[in-house]
Amino acid sequence: MSGRVSGRVASAAFLLLLVALPWISPSYRFLSIAISTGTVAITLYGLAVLFGQAGLMSVGHAALMGVGAYSAAILALRLGIGFWGALPCAMLTAALAAGLIGLPSLRVSGHHFVIITYAFCTLLTIVLTNGGDATGGASGLDLDPVGRLFGVNFDSVRNYYLLVLAALLAAMLATDLIARSGYGRTLRAIRENEALARAVGINTALHKLGAFMLSGAFAGLAGVLQAYYLRHISPGLYGGLPSLYIAMSVMLGGARVLYGPLAGAVIVNFLPEVLSIDPVDSRMAYGAGLVLVILLLPGGVIASLADLGAWAAALARRTAGRWTQLAQGR
Repeated sequence: MSGRVSGRVASAAFLLLLVALPWISPSYRFLSIAISTGTVAITLYGLAVLFGQAGLMSVGHAALMGVGAYSAAILALRLGIGFWGALPCAMLTAALAAGLIGLPSLRVSGHHFVIITYAFCTLLTIVLTNGGDATGGASGLDLDPVGRLFGVNFDSVRNYYLLVLAALLAAMLATDLIARSGYGRTLRAIRENEALARAVGINTALHKLGAFMLSGAFAGLAGVLQAYYLRHISPGLYGGLPSLYIAMSVMLGGARVLYGPLAGAVIVNFLPEVLSIDPVDSRMAYGAGLVLVILLLPGGVIASLADLGAWAAALARRTAGRWTQLAQGR
């Protein structure tokens, strides 16, 4: 019980730190990096539903972010629908795009599924680049700032950070609720033994498709937030390389623990920028780190740290018990 209480206190302190971050370090560069990291983390929480619960790894989530971003941009530029109206529409569009990809691709599994999702990234980049006025071609599209809500000006980097943080916390909560729900238990049953799940009457294809669409909605949310922060989007943001970084992030942080996706986003996106690490050096380090994590820490960094902490606590209790016994024996 004390462990649960201490865990909740640590989580509350961490969340308060995230909320206070704009006042602790109010520099534009720091908050800008934090916003970029937050949008990526939202996508990672969607991928955590697909990979962590259903066991399906996608390397096409940057493309789903692009579907959300371009949907919002086109709605704004062609129909005059602002951020708040475009946000749910873009999430729905990204979820439907994930469903369209999932219908044929979920017939396969393993590396075949990974290849199909990566191919979607390449295809979307080609379509966006050659989309003419509708997509802005290779130069992309510009967006206006987020409209005010209850008098709050989101043109301020501090307020926009808090908006992204609110969306991130909502994504974390949704992911946790899904994992604890009956639907999450069904997805884990499919992940562990799909043939057995089918044998007991579970429609595995439908549940995997649902997980993919949920994951797409998360990516669509992140894409809209990223687009309105950058105020400009182009096809290169949503190609194969960004998708590979997203997949690498969720594997490094861990897809089956609550803070794993956030840790992955911090490791891959936040730390190199804050520490001004050379991009080439960071890619080499991440490649080596990913190999080590896969071989030695298959659950990800956060899960492994939690296991290490549990082992250390058990060792401390055993040591204390032995010292107590020795003291009583004397």
